[in-house]
Amino acid sequence: MQISGGSRPLSSGKRLSGLDHLRALAIILVFIYHYCAFLPHPPLLARLGSFGWTGVDLFFVLSGYLVGGQLLSRVARDQPISYSEFYVKRFLRIIPAYLAVLLLYFTIPAFAERSALPPAWKFLTFTQNFGLDITHQGAFSHAWSLCIEEQFYLILPLFIIGLTTLKAGRQAVWLLPALFLIGLLLRLWSWYHFLEPTLQTPEHTGFGLAYYRWIYYPTYTRLDGLLAGITLAAFYHFRPDTWQRVTKYGNGWLTLSLLLLAGAWWVAHDEYQYSFRGAIAGYPLIALAYGVLTLAALSPSCILYRWSSPITSWVALVSYSLYLTHKQLNHLVHIALAKYLPDDGYMLFFFCVGISCIGAWILHRTIERPFLRWRDRLYGKKKTPAKNNVQAALKSQ
Repeated sequence: MQISGGSRPLSSGKRLSGLDHLRALAIILVFIYHYCAFLPHPPLLARLGSFGWTGVDLFFVLSGYLVGGQLLSRVARDQPISYSEFYVKRFLRIIPAYLAVLLLYFTIPAFAERSALPPAWKFLTFTQNFGLDITHQGAFSHAWSLCIEEQFYLILPLFIIGLTTLKAGRQAVWLLPALFLIGLLLRLWSWYHFLEPTLQTPEHTGFGLAYYRWIYYPTYTRLDGLLAGITLAAFYHFRPDTWQRVTKYGNGWLTLSLLLLAGAWWVAHDEYQYSFRGAIAGYPLIALAYGVLTLAALSPSCILYRWSSPITSWVALVSYSLYLTHKQLNHLVHIALAKYLPDDGYMLFFFCVGISCIGAWILHRTIERPFLRWRDRLYGKKKTPAKNNVQAALKSQ
């Protein structure tokens, strides 16, 4: 998941504050959702947590824009795509911290926040999201989103090279709405083929497990956010004049994104996430809302772009490490402190926030950051600033 690092190279360039704000928002939403889903929690926190699962979709949009933008920027400049450079960069950004956390899971049983782990080969091949049974193999279940991203970015360069080889040109743009439609049709098929029969069985007591297995976790049903991000990247690289005109209205896009998020909340919050309308209409609407929010954050006229915060910058910096470790650390803090503090109180929640941030900072400094520096040295990151802030953010990914 493209939640690691900040929005600039480690050595140069001004941060894109708007993307830092969104990265921080995404990990906060995910943190609260997981806290409310798996641990005793304050009742008021549950209202925010009920929609916090969409933080992953915001991460998908950011990832599609930033990582997909790396590839599209080369196509726009008629430069060849380097398989080795792209995949080595992805490896050095994602894998070291991921393997460090995975090692803790398989060597320290107490580190696991839930039931048994899936087999190690599923984690190592990034196929854990297919057929995941969270009731019996729920530990490190949040790695499902990493599986989707790594599968997607394994195929994306080949897909783009195929289009350029075939000289698809401007007609290739129609593939994006086509892929959106295919994802919607696959969710429809999964709903009627897998969920409907579950509702008909005598022993039916809910279809949460089937919903997660056939709608929530599979890659082919969760491409909406990634496609929304890539659409923005294509817009930026192939229609720069139009991009400049559109981003003059940043606060207007921000207002529209909030209205779309309100609509998405109505469609897919709480129990409606598991309804037909949530499963079929919710995901594209959420992707659209977060796509417009990302466009606003990239607009120099928008308050998100112009306002910087050391808090959101720091949270964005450690967001990947925080994503990897927060569920486990929250679990350990509850074990250690629940007998001293009310287990559904705010004090214990704030202790969990603090310990999770410390753990994320340690993982970032000891594992993630050294490998990012190595990546920058390996590919000779230029010391001169990038052409503009957006290009700096693309290069930092």
